[in-house]
Amino acid sequence: MNISATLFGEFLALVFIVCIPLFTWISYRLGKRKTTTPVIVAVIGGLLAIIPIFGLIYIAVLALKNDLEVKHSSV
Repeated sequence: MNISATLFGEFLALVFIVCIPLFTWISYRLGKRKTTTPVIVAVIGGLLAIIPIFGLIYIAVLALKNDLEVKHSSV
């Protein structure tokens, strides 16, 4: 089975143009609700998006994590 270089290049373009920014943004949004360090969560999500299945697994685990408790200040 031959793997075309053009097909491989299109896959890399898809990953770098679509997946990495999308997964980074989703990770940041989830990180704001579920962690105290959303920037670090976004960076890790962006790095894992280089291999899209790892990025999807990371987002799924992050989505299943419990939200942080919001402390209401009594006025």
